[in-house]
Amino acid sequence: MENFITYILTAFALIFVIEGMLYAVFPDTMKRGIAMLLSMPSSSVRRFGFFMALCGFVMVLLMQALGI
Repeated sequence: MENFITYILTAFALIFVIEGMLYAVFPDTMKRGIAMLLSMPSSSVRRFGFFMALCGFVMVLLMQALGI
């Protein structure tokens, strides 16, 4: 269980690192992306979120199956 918590916390930390780097390196692009997101209907944002979550879940399953 301790390893699982460590993996989860590491995953969240990496998300912060990657997102922070995107905002630091491409601030104007990120602003445009957020403005575009705000103009989209909630149903489209929800579908995109589910799709991304599904992709992440499949990637985790593949990494476990491959022993990575």
